[in-house]
Amino acid sequence: MEWRHLPPLSALRAFAAFAEKGSVQSAGAALNVSHAAISQQIRNLETHLGIVLLDRSARSASLTIEGRQLAEALLDGFSTMIQRVEDLTAKEVVRPLHIATTPAFASNWLVPRLPEFREKHPDIDIMIDPNPSLTDPSAGGIDVCIRYGNGRWDGLQSEELLPSSIAVVAAPSLIGDQKIMSPADLVHFPWLQEFGTSESTVWLSENGVHDGTVKGGMIHLPGNLMDQAARNGQGVAVTARAWVEDDLKAERLVLLFEGSCEKGYHVVYQPDALRPSARLFRAWLRRLAQKRD
Repeated sequence: MEWRHLPPLSALRAFAAFAEKGSVQSAGAALNVSHAAISQQIRNLETHLGIVLLDRSARSASLTIEGRQLAEALLDGFSTMIQRVEDLTAKEVVRPLHIATTPAFASNWLVPRLPEFREKHPDIDIMIDPNPSLTDPSAGGIDVCIRYGNGRWDGLQSEELLPSSIAVVAAPSLIGDQKIMSPADLVHFPWLQEFGTSESTVWLSENGVHDGTVKGGMIHLPGNLMDQAARNGQGVAVTARAWVEDDLKAERLVLLFEGSCEKGYHVVYQPDALRPSARLFRAWLRRLAQKRD
C-alpha cells in the first residue's frame, strides 16, 4: 500500500462528513468548523485526486458518480475505524491494573497495604505480577513496576517509595558462637537466594567470595519464602533491611553485614502510558511515601 498517495486525512474527513450529512453547513456543525472550511477541504481533495466529487451546478451541491464511490468507501472505512477504537477503548477501561514487583516486596509490603487502596477504589480490578525478572511498563501491558535500585532506569520515570539498605542476615541458631569478621567467614554456611535473581551471588563476588567457594551450597527459593527460611536457620540471606527490621529487633535474625542506604524501592512507570487507574494507584503510593516521611 502506497500511503504517500493518500490525501490529507482532514480533507477525507470533511468530504465524508458532507456525504453523511448532505450539506456543507451540517458537515461543518458535525466537525465543529465553518462551512467555508468544509468547502475548502473538499476543493483541496478534488485538486489532490484530479477528479470532481461534487456537482455544484444546482443550488445545493450533490455527489458526482465518483463522489458517491469515494463516499461509500470512506463512510465504511471511518465506521470501521470508529468501532475498532470504541472496542479497544472499552477493553482498556476494563483491563485490570497490572502491577509488577518482586515476590518479597509483594508479600512484605504491598499486599498487606492493598486493602486500603481497594477500599478507596473498589471498582478497579488489580493484577499483581510477583516476578523477580526486570520488565518495563508499557502501553497496553504492565502499568506500574516497583523496583529496587538507585531510581535511574533509561526511558522511564521513577519516584522513591521506600529507602532500604541491603542486609546480610542469618538466624542465631545457624551462626552459633562463630565470630563473623569478614564475608570469607561465611563460606561454610548454606546460602539462600531468591529464585530468578543473583543477589547473594553478586554480594559474595563483590566481597571477594567467588563461585565455588561457598561450601554450604546455595538454596534457591521464591523471595516471599526466603526471609522465613532465614528465620528458620536454613541459610544466610541477602535481603532488604526493611523486611527484617522486626526480626533484628526481636533477635530472630542477626545482622552480619549491611550496605549503604543509597538505594530503595521505586515506583517506575511510563508517564505517557499511565491510565486513570494507574494514576490513582501512583497517587496512593505517593501518599504512603509521604506518611513514611
